[in-house]
Amino acid sequence: MNPPVRALVAAPTVEAARQVMERIATHLSRVVQGKEAQARLTVTSVIAGGHVLLEDVPGVGKTTLAEALARACGLSFSRIQFTADLMPTDILGSQVFHAASATFTFRQGPIFRQLVLADELNRAPPRTQSALLEGMAHGQVSLDGATWPLPAPFTVVATQNPVDLTGTYPLPDSQLDRFLMRLSLGHPAPDVEARLLTTRGRTPPVETLEAVTGPEELLSLRAFAAGLRMDDAVAEYIVRLARATREHGDIERGASTRAVLAVGGAARAQALWEGRDFVTPGDVRAVLVPCLAHRLMLRSNVQGAAAREEASHLLEELARKVVAPR
Repeated sequence: MNPPVRALVAAPTVEAARQVMERIATHLSRVVQGKEAQARLTVTSVIAGGHVLLEDVPGVGKTTLAEALARACGLSFSRIQFTADLMPTDILGSQVFHAASATFTFRQGPIFRQLVLADELNRAPPRTQSALLEGMAHGQVSLDGATWPLPAPFTVVATQNPVDLTGTYPLPDSQLDRFLMRLSLGHPAPDVEARLLTTRGRTPPVETLEAVTGPEELLSLRAFAAGLRMDDAVAEYIVRLARATREHGDIERGASTRAVLAVGGAARAQALWEGRDFVTPGDVRAVLVPCLAHRLMLRSNVQGAAAREEASHLLEELARKVVAPR
């Protein structure tokens, strides 16, 4: 069933955009309680047109957050459970032969939705993980010499368990670089867990959510955010931060040019939270770690969550050392 579509916002304003973002984040926080910061960053990523990687141990709300995002945004939704035996055609679709007409027709796979939850993405081998790459990069699927466009807006929210758990495969670097942000939810605070025990009813809270926006409005807000002003000094600041990651002695491979663009896009969306139509160095620092930590290759031998933590500390160190424009 197609989701409800709200009227196109022809000319959004900063305040109208901020209000839409606030409504989405509020809905997310109703079902994933105690994680307001992660909810806001998820919305920031969606407005910036990016894909989100949620990395954490099972049972902390990753899947619920993705389902709530689809409902709040009024997007068509599919969930793909990644397993060791999942094939690329299980994601993309396949050609089906019709004997009566002796013809093939394309049967769409679950990737043909506006928000795709790739659940436990690192449970599948790299070849199957990579089936998402073209869709994430170009919004289309190519198969058997033909190309099919994916619905717009197209967003992937992937979850992955830490790679130090049994039965997981590290995501290829090319795939990691396609995620605008990596977020970790962590366990909720004790008072939040206690409140869940006493207030949660029989109906899953995510099923009570209603759409507060729609695909047309999201597309309009993305275009609006992408047009926000970024002065040369702020752009040079982002580049200097990226160069600092490339020159740091503890980092084997620093931020790519795609990563630089990701920070810029996320910083523009971040500016909307503050009610501004221009980007400041503070906006850049607010999104620096979630945009870059998962993209850095470290010289140390640490893996999984420990590597992400070390990368985060290095980025925070660089953010303190690299002088910001005034």
